[in-house]
Amino acid sequence: MTHIATPSVSFMPLSRRAVLGVASGAALLFAPRIARAITEVSFTEAVHNLGYINLYVGQAAGYFEKQGIHLNVSAAGGDTQAFAAVLGRSALFGIGDPTMVPISVEGGGPGRVVGTVVQRAHYFGVSKTAQKVANPKQFKGMTIVTSPEPNTNYSVTRKLLEENGLVVGRDVTMVAVSPGTEIAAMLAGRADVAIAYQPNVAAAEAQGAKTVFDFSSAIGPFCNTGIMVLNDTLAQKADVVQALCTGLEMAGRRVYSDPAYAKSVARKEFPDLPGDVVDNAIDAEVQYKIPAESVLVDRKQWDNLMAMQKYLKNVKGTTTFEQIVDNSFAEKAVKAA
Repeated sequence: MTHIATPSVSFMPLSRRAVLGVASGAALLFAPRIARAITEVSFTEAVHNLGYINLYVGQAAGYFEKQGIHLNVSAAGGDTQAFAAVLGRSALFGIGDPTMVPISVEGGGPGRVVGTVVQRAHYFGVSKTAQKVANPKQFKGMTIVTSPEPNTNYSVTRKLLEENGLVVGRDVTMVAVSPGTEIAAMLAGRADVAIAYQPNVAAAEAQGAKTVFDFSSAIGPFCNTGIMVLNDTLAQKADVVQALCTGLEMAGRRVYSDPAYAKSVARKEFPDLPGDVVDNAIDAEVQYKIPAESVLVDRKQWDNLMAMQKYLKNVKGTTTFEQIVDNSFAEKAVKAA
């Protein structure tokens, strides 16, 4: 019988520390990965439009998921409807004209604003027949189509006209249509000028219309769109509120630092529009600084909004900034993003 020599092996004794180290390493190597729990969040936007590009970039870039939440977004059909969804608890958050919150509070109801999504009036006067309007007085004799009162494009238009000595119903006719259909009404001949937002404006320009007036420059800093929540949400779901604000802060910075990425996201959000139309819309949004550069609610922007709404008698003006706005989440978001 042939014997095969077996090489001798010498064993060195292992210390207790070494044994524990090997065991620990093996445990880490074979331990299952534990995914971070994602909280599903119901979220409503007033209307689907490119003024809200920060929201869409935040979704596409995964900024909200990184904070532990996933937004289930639906369009409400207007500012009033967006806040109604929050009041009715079918949505945890709503974005739209934040004037809805002081209106609620003045009537004894709930509501807080925790952030900004649009920092200027994101509306443009668009027409196929009117010439460039250098002075709002030039709107005299025209028919203008907007969303119904108290939607923001109605409010900013009416205040601008009246401040320039024009009487609605006598000097200027205002026609109200469902939000998002302003351009169609103008193209159908129901009005000389439509007060609309992107990408509808860029789409109208592609059909031969032209932008004749820019509200963002005329009005200046303006809290056009805010994040609206119920009071108990701040206490009971503070982590979710913080996650949303941090995600939006990250998204706003991305829009301005990387417009090309914002365009790619916008094209997917509005696939029925030609790519160059969407690109032009984003260029206009960034040029006029319409999306919020920070989720923090700026006091000057808020005061301009409230001054307009008080003038229009949509609010009494009895609430304070501190009563309505809770910037604590936005302040943390600015530091964390």
